[in-house]
Amino acid sequence: MSLSINRIMATMLLVACFTTTSHAEKADQDKPIILEAEKVSVNDVQQVYELDGEVLLIKGSILITGEKGNIKVDPEGYEYVDVQGNPESTASFRQRREGPANEFMQGRGQTVTYNAKTELLTLTGDANLKRLQNMQMLDQLRGWKIDYDDVKQHYQVSPPANAKPEDLPLARAILSPRRKATLEK
Repeated sequence: MSLSINRIMATMLLVACFTTTSHAEKADQDKPIILEAEKVSVNDVQQVYELDGEVLLIKGSILITGEKGNIKVDPEGYEYVDVQGNPESTASFRQRREGPANEFMQGRGQTVTYNAKTELLTLTGDANLKRLQNMQMLDQLRGWKIDYDDVKQHYQVSPPANAKPEDLPLARAILSPRRKATLEK
């Protein structure tokens, strides 16, 4: 296979998009945030929360863990979450999906960011995102950066900005056949 065909195939793998029929649990929007960490700093005026050491954030079915994090709340009440792992462990995200019973999105990366207003999840640094049903993997994405837009039901895997063609492919997707996944629901 020529180098240009390899580049084309690698580029095709960089964007992985597929559609599912369920969304994040809408009840999560109205739930309070529960924060745990070794150290918490609160600025009520600016609505900024700094967390350090064994961070645990729970909001309804959303569960985010990491080593450091910060949360900003806008005037409308939407949270913007940024949690980092450390060299020994990654940050993680898990959320129940509305619709089929026992379906979850679960991801890991060096950094987890979540925008509650747009329902956009971004995992960076050796990122991994799975869609699970009854604890069985339906879909899995791996790459340097994964963006998951729950509103549009869109997944995108991107390489680092300084990636070279010889480094590709830097993304991988394992997708269950839609017909089978639909029938199992």
